[in-house]
Amino acid sequence: MILIADGGSTKATWCLIRPGMETLYFSTEGYNPYYVDSEYIQRSMRQALPAGVPCADVTEVHFFGAGCEPSTEQVIIRGLQPLFAQAEVTVGSDLLAAARALLGDKPGFAAILGTGTNTCLYDGRGVTHSIDPLGYMLGDEGSGSYIGKKLLIAYCREYMPLTLREEFYAQYGLTKELIMERVYKDPLANRFCAGFTTFVKERLDDVYIHRLASEAFDDFFRGLVCHYPGYRAHSLNCVGSVAFHFEPVLRQSAARFGMSMGRIIQDPIQGLVQYFQRGVVI
Repeated sequence: MILIADGGSTKATWCLIRPGMETLYFSTEGYNPYYVDSEYIQRSMRQALPAGVPCADVTEVHFFGAGCEPSTEQVIIRGLQPLFAQAEVTVGSDLLAAARALLGDKPGFAAILGTGTNTCLYDGRGVTHSIDPLGYMLGDEGSGSYIGKKLLIAYCREYMPLTLREEFYAQYGLTKELIMERVYKDPLANRFCAGFTTFVKERLDDVYIHRLASEAFDDFFRGLVCHYPGYRAHSLNCVGSVAFHFEPVLRQSAARFGMSMGRIIQDPIQGLVQYFQRGVVI
């Protein structure tokens, strides 16, 4: 049996490929090795694993995730190996998973816009060039955490119109002091910030909120996309909840920067399943 995971910083989607049986899908929280350690992953997985997953029969575990790179992959491996003692555990980047799901064996540009951000050029087989997004503290332009930070700044500094500030307080009950404490003391502050994208998404008809979201995506192009050589020759292909739910605003930003739109999908897991079932790049 083969277990596959595609993980962001907030959520991971898993699929168990069982020979002769239907595939089994389930979800856990996301495991970004920059924000969680091996012990945390193991505890969380033990609680989240469905009863129908026969851990002892799993022979391969393939985890693709945010923050997964050669220097951090052991955090994931040590977190998963004790649960799947008979399996070979491999770790890959979320970018490779996204590119395969979006582009198959065709070259192009692929991006992730979820809790965090990531981008790359893909040659049909692997990632050939990627600009470091730098995480939510320094970068991640266009991501859920980035949009959330912009909203929190506008709220705390009282740049936001009074009506919107009142709606924000009524919905969340947060003062500036409480927000500062969560942002600077919460080890998963990126998720805390990203959680406010719901407030933005529900009010995109508001001129102020629409401008805030537009600026976040314009920053995504200015800070990342425009620095890829010949970026206008590619279409913009994205996976992730932010790309999916903010597609109209993202399309407007792409047009401003002279880039055509390609595919936008919320979750790349189906493409990864096909890849491992067929044993070829989809």
